[in-house]
Amino acid sequence: MTDVLIAGKRLAALFDDGAYTEIGSARMEGAAAAAVITAYGYINGSPVYAFSQNPEVQSGAVGKAHVDKICKLYELAERNGVPVVGIYDSCGAFVEDGAAALCGYSKILAHMGNLSGVVPTASVIAGVCAGSMAVIAAGADFSVMTSDAKLYMTVNPDNDSAEAAAANGAVSLCTSDDASAFEAVRKYLTLMPQNNLTPAPEFDFAVSNSTEYASPAGIADADSLLEICPDFGTGAYTALCTVGGMSVGIAAVQNGTLSEDDCSKLARFIRICDSFSLPVITLVDTEGWKSAGVGAVKSAARISAAYAEATCTKIAVITGKAYGAALVAFAGPNVNADAVYALPNAVIAPISPSAAAEFLSHDSLKGVEDTAAARQALAEKYEKNEFSAFAAAGNGAVDEVIAPEQIRASLISAMEMTAGKRPHTTVPKKHSNMPM
Repeated sequence: MTDVLIAGKRLAALFDDGAYTEIGSARMEGAAAAAVITAYGYINGSPVYAFSQNPEVQSGAVGKAHVDKICKLYELAERNGVPVVGIYDSCGAFVEDGAAALCGYSKILAHMGNLSGVVPTASVIAGVCAGSMAVIAAGADFSVMTSDAKLYMTVNPDNDSAEAAAANGAVSLCTSDDASAFEAVRKYLTLMPQNNLTPAPEFDFAVSNSTEYASPAGIADADSLLEICPDFGTGAYTALCTVGGMSVGIAAVQNGTLSEDDCSKLARFIRICDSFSLPVITLVDTEGWKSAGVGAVKSAARISAAYAEATCTKIAVITGKAYGAALVAFAGPNVNADAVYALPNAVIAPISPSAAAEFLSHDSLKGVEDTAAARQALAEKYEKNEFSAFAAAGNGAVDEVIAPEQIRASLISAMEMTAGKRPHTTVPKKHSNMPM
């Protein structure tokens, strides 16, 4: 296996200058060394803990020593507020340990739960990742799977490919090889704070040359975008980047109507950004949900809850359409956004203009020879008058109407003014109960 980075070589490829310090190197699993290397090192100058399963030792079998080493790493990460990367390549549990191996998986899951929202976590699925370990790997904040890796729960799965995992949102990215996977993880951790108590990092930056001012590429600093889950929920766009040198999350809703996958993707992204107090910029251009039934209600409730609960800086830019529940969910000025901007051509309405023409002016359509043309004329009138961006600004639904070329400067200014934002005082609780 001369062209594959195994265990220690993978750690060397992850860390700066290939340097790392191993932890617990003498731990044994039966007569052999435990099939995992645990270590710490630096990524772009910041400390990171990592473990790398070793498929060349008993096929990477997970036994008691294996579990103990990983849990010790998690304990150190939680205690010291340092991110954790897991590199997965194991064919399953250490059979000789019997049920104890299964108990070990639950121990890892418990530690993973404690770390969630405390320090950034990342997974690289570089080989076989099966059963309970697949659940652990997919539970990281950010996960990357190489094209030849396998991810599944049980023997003989229907589809265990990286493409399938990326398409159903089980992993954040699919890459061609280990090197590109580590590059993505390095960029992710560089854009994230060290933990939930440290401020978002700031960087030197170059302004993007893009003239698509109302797009992520036009807003983000040059070469800073890291798209998350590009193959899942494709009606929505999520990415980490820098804007004016500040780390932020961008959520763009710019594909007509939203599916349940789109809402799941957005909700998870918002909650991760909020965990680490990263500002969220939302670009809104949507008529709402693909379905008008109960599925849409559930999706709208899920995404609305994620935005409403988030206490990080939230800035919305309405770049096109924002109708009804979509406006409330993504750009509601009272609970969901610290600042709401709209472009001059935006259409902001409780219902679509065509529906408004039908329901609000039904009597005026009676006896008209060309009903469709008359309805369209009325809809255009509503768009231009009652539902325009300027009308919305006049009644307080948006803060300012800005030109496309002003978006980036307006966002930077708003983020600077909300840098010291404090969470609202609320009734004490453990957590919200987000719709499934």
